[in-house]
Amino acid sequence: MKYLFFSWLVVFVGSWIIYVQYSTYTELCRGKDCKKIICDKYKTGVIDGPACNSLCVTETLYFGKCLSTKPSNQMYLGIWDNLPGVVKCQMEQKLHLDFGTELEPRKEIVLFDKPTRGTTVQKFKEMVYSLFKAKLGDQGNLSELVNLILTVADGDKDGQVSLGEAKSAWALLQLNEFLLMVILQDKEHTPKLMGFCGDLYVTESVEYTSLYGLSLPWVIELFIPSGFRRSMDQLFTPSWPRKAKIAIGLLEFVEDVFHGPYGNFLMCDTSARTLGYNSRYDLKMLDMRKIVPETNLKELIKDRHCESDLDCVYGTDCRTSCDQSTMRCTSEVIQPNLAKACQLLKDYLLRGAPSEIREELEKQLYSCIALKVTAHQMEMEHSLILNNLKTLLWKKISYTNDS
Repeated sequence: MKYLFFSWLVVFVGSWIIYVQYSTYTELCRGKDCKKIICDKYKTGVIDGPACNSLCVTETLYFGKCLSTKPSNQMYLGIWDNLPGVVKCQMEQKLHLDFGTELEPRKEIVLFDKPTRGTTVQKFKEMVYSLFKAKLGDQGNLSELVNLILTVADGDKDGQVSLGEAKSAWALLQLNEFLLMVILQDKEHTPKLMGFCGDLYVTESVEYTSLYGLSLPWVIELFIPSGFRRSMDQLFTPSWPRKAKIAIGLLEFVEDVFHGPYGNFLMCDTSARTLGYNSRYDLKMLDMRKIVPETNLKELIKDRHCESDLDCVYGTDCRTSCDQSTMRCTSEVIQPNLAKACQLLKDYLLRGAPSEIREELEKQLYSCIALKVTAHQMEMEHSLILNNLKTLLWKKISYTNDS
């Protein structure tokens, strides 16, 4: 009788856990809802874009495996006219900026209420310029970026931006990831934009959707302890030369966003799930939603009330300090992008590293992790450490087949 009771209890608890996790999954993966919202707006003439017809009429753009980590940010592997891609869509209405979660107001995006009918192209350019000035600061070349956006917004390439295309472009420009994707469109490690419809957009496919680890069904994930899962993840990685090539890609991406053509961007989530790589082991950024303009972040965080440094964090990795004399957050982020990237790469690269470079590699990685934004001559030290790491890795893998 006792064994029967415990067997029943195990079945009950297991079923309850699976039910809760399934409910969470269905909340995270709301592709049908996303498609309905976008297609309703398209069919009523509110929005337009190169992906609209395929999504809503011919249905040759469809969602596959769900990669979402938040209900408000839908992400799927997808197929568009037989080409693989990654589909991203925004969900849920946010009426204010919540510093703990997002830097992107959603009310305007969901409603697609700007620009209004009668807005001239010149007025729209002025709107975009003002938005960029607020996000990126007073950069001297913002006009070039505005012209670039108009080119992207002209989805059907007819030389004109329709009102529907302008509404889609304005909604997308509220998203830091889309803005960064346009700015870095010629860079190797930024996924190429395939098309958009409203604030849904499609990027090129990324074959491997995490820096490391084994993809398992969510039901199995429930019963694997987190510590064992981390150890198992490290086992399922490419060969060391291939890991080194992926790591070089991440270092190159850090260079791309560090004092780029339109200012500095801060990487506020450098977890393995935000990175991927293709079949040639070239790094591709999978999720750039937590890479934000430094000017934008500083403006939002400065003078924010705080009790401790824990109140002065955006994402998981962008931290400032709490000034205890004023109980306000300071605006200077403590750790630079490179230090955060090296922290992520430390175990990844040291596991299986060739013995002849392991000691030097470990030394350079720890020097990199110790970097601080406030350090004297930080930019020079940043460049030196980054170049030394890339050189060490390239020298070791240059003549290997795996690279």
